[in-house]
Amino acid sequence: MSVSQISVFMENRPGHMIRVLDLFKDAGVNVRGYCASDTGDYGIVRFVVDEPERALLALEGSGAAAKRTEVLCVKLGDEPGDLARVFAVISACDINVNYSYSLISTYIALCVDDIERAEALLRDQPVEFVDQQKLRETL
Repeated sequence: MSVSQISVFMENRPGHMIRVLDLFKDAGVNVRGYCASDTGDYGIVRFVVDEPERALLALEGSGAAAKRTEVLCVKLGDEPGDLARVFAVISACDINVNYSYSLISTYIALCVDDIERAEALLRDQPVEFVDQQKLRETL
């Protein structure tokens, strides 16, 4: 079970992030999580949103360079050690996490090399998958 992640290539300058966020707002898109990092003059900002189709249309309409990819999304329990528990399960299944970031509540998005394999291996493990519909319904 995966959710869509929208990656936006943008210049690392004042005002560029708010332009994207305003596009989302005007399109009625709610950001559920994001990841931005300092990479010099340009960077990639990753967003998990409730309406990825609308987000992409808004970005493409503005001429922004954007890409949609799928990432696993699992729900963490709100207790000490639960993040470590999930990473231990993933590690025990020999799945490499390329990057991860937290979302609203205690959800985390995980970019892995093979989502289908990861889902199959984790299906019987103590993790709860989150899909796009569940993300829409959250909060």
